[in-house]
Amino acid sequence: MSATTQLKTLLESHTMRAAPALVHAEKGALRCLACGHRCLIREGRAGVCKVRFNHGGELRVPAGYVAGVQVDPIEKKPFYHAYPGRNALSFGMLGCDLHCGYCQNWVTSQALRDDEAVALPRFVEPDELAELAVREGAPVVVSTYNEPLITADWAVEVFKVARERGRVCGFVSNGNATPEVLEFLRPYVSLYKVDLKAFNERAYRELGCTLKNVLETIGRLVSMGFWVELVTLVVPGLNDDPKELRGMAEFIAGISPDIPWHVTAFHPDYKMRDRNGTSLDAIDIAYEAGKTAGLHFVYPGNVHGRVGEREHTCCPGCGSVLIRRRGFHVLENRMQGDTCPDCGRSVPGVWEAEPPRQGDGDGLPRPLFL
Repeated sequence: MSATTQLKTLLESHTMRAAPALVHAEKGALRCLACGHRCLIREGRAGVCKVRFNHGGELRVPAGYVAGVQVDPIEKKPFYHAYPGRNALSFGMLGCDLHCGYCQNWVTSQALRDDEAVALPRFVEPDELAELAVREGAPVVVSTYNEPLITADWAVEVFKVARERGRVCGFVSNGNATPEVLEFLRPYVSLYKVDLKAFNERAYRELGCTLKNVLETIGRLVSMGFWVELVTLVVPGLNDDPKELRGMAEFIAGISPDIPWHVTAFHPDYKMRDRNGTSLDAIDIAYEAGKTAGLHFVYPGNVHGRVGEREHTCCPGCGSVLIRRRGFHVLENRMQGDTCPDCGRSVPGVWEAEPPRQGDGDGLPRPLFL
């Protein structure tokens, strides 16, 4: 028996019934509404993600475990305009609806597809995770590491308890969502990071979904009032064409120039170890594309200490440095509330009235043991 088959068998005993909002009976089967694939799942079969399956006419979905849990600086998610300098309790499950060859979390995301990518689950209850966030002093709880849309039902169970304990909740997602799942999440999720992986349909088809759906999701998230930050991992040969980067930047600016855009450097991983990492020149091109398009906040990522003041948050009005960073560590936070202390201009984000002036800890992730 293969490792993936053994894992699948184990996980089938740790499921819950899908949230009613995320399933619809149709043509003798079940239509799953958790991600943009909208899989029609017949008895005994699973969706594209391999973790949502039809058993006895009931859609069963993952519950009661984590494949990873740790305290991360929130800048690692990355959120730069939400609780800067604070830690986030990050948890993830298994599986994904895409199959990106460069995935940096492939051990969890591809665990049901690839025998080399087996991560063992740890069984846990929602209140244990919420209490862990309180104990660790993390004001934010984030579903991440795998694709959280396909495990949204249980994430919401965690978020319900976390919110009762005063935590703010977030998603780190590929953005291949449906209107139904975003409506389901909205009462519990405040922060939403989307990977804008490319700006051409061919690349997205290769990764496993459609560009159109991701673009529509981004617009819908903003209109629904989520705090949204976007990330583009600039991968040589996939999405680093200057024209494509300009197209991304112009699209984002067309929704709102206040959306932070993180343009991050690729490092060879998983099935894309056949190419070099992203050059600083390519990151510069992406950064300039964002600024030329009129974006107020463009952040180079994965190039810590090599891009000068571009890691910092500056007031879009007077240009004053508001938050100084090096990598994931906040060196200085001058924000107090949501306005620039020098010119009084409102700065978009989710800010604390009395934030830490420096980041919690050393800006490094810390695994936790349940």
